[in-house]
Amino acid sequence: MIHKNQLLEKLQAGQAAIGAWCHLSDSLVAEIVGMLEVDYVAVDMQHGSTPQSHIIPMLQAITAARKTPLVRIPHKDYGMAQRLLDAGAEGLIFPMVNNRADAEEAVSATRYPPLGDRSFGPLRSQMTLGKDTDVVNAQIMCLVQIETPRAIQNLKEIIQTPGVDGVYIGPADLALSHGLSIQDQEPVLDDLFAQVLSACIENNSIPGIHCFSGESARRAQDRGFTITSVGSDAVWLRSGYSEQLARARGITPVPVTGYY
Repeated sequence: MIHKNQLLEKLQAGQAAIGAWCHLSDSLVAEIVGMLEVDYVAVDMQHGSTPQSHIIPMLQAITAARKTPLVRIPHKDYGMAQRLLDAGAEGLIFPMVNNRADAEEAVSATRYPPLGDRSFGPLRSQMTLGKDTDVVNAQIMCLVQIETPRAIQNLKEIIQTPGVDGVYIGPADLALSHGLSIQDQEPVLDDLFAQVLSACIENNSIPGIHCFSGESARRAQDRGFTITSVGSDAVWLRSGYSEQLARARGITPVPVTGYY
C-alpha cells in the first residue's frame, strides 16, 4: 500500500521521534522491535550483522509494523545505498561525512534526477512510496553523521548542502576522534553535541543522535534533538538477560547500557 514517510511527517509537524536500532540480522527481531512504541526502526549495515540478503525481510517486518524503516549504510557504499532505497528503506544514514563533498555524494545517492543521481529501479519501494520520482525525492530522508573533528570544522557547509535533511550524531566515534572516552554525559562531548544542535536549529535541519539509554534519550529530547535512537536490540537483549540471570543467582543486577 502506498503511503507517506511517517517519521518525516512527524518531524515536519514539529514533534520529536524516538526510535529503535537493529544490530541483529533477523526479520523476527525487526518485527518485535517494530511493534514497540517507536516511530522508526534503523537497521545498521555499517556495524551490525545484516547482510544484503536479509534486508528485504527486515524492511518488510518494519513496514508491516507501520514504522518508518531507516538504514545506516556501510561507509561510502553508494551502490548499496541505492539498492536499499529500492528495497524499501525510507531514509538512509551516511556515516563519516566530513565535508560538503561527502554530503553531496550522500544526497546524489539518495535522490532521483535532477536532485541527484539515483538510478531508477524501485523493486519493492514502488509498493510503499510509489514510483513518482518527485514524490519519492520528497519522502526519502538523507541523514549525515557528524563523527570527526573535520566534520565539526565543516559543520555549517555540511548541514547547508541541498538535499541533506538532517544530522545524526555518532557519539562513540565523535568521542574517540576527539580523544575522549566513550561514556554518557562527558562534558567536552556534550559541548560538541551543543554545537551540532545549534547549527541544526540555525539552519532548520533535523538534529538526531544515538543514545545510551531511555534516560539519555529523554535528556537529548529536552535539549532539542528531535531524532533519538535508544540503544539497540543487541544491547537490550544483553541487558535484559543479564538482569534475569543475576536475579536467578540471587545477586544484584548490574545495569547494562551502551551503544553496542
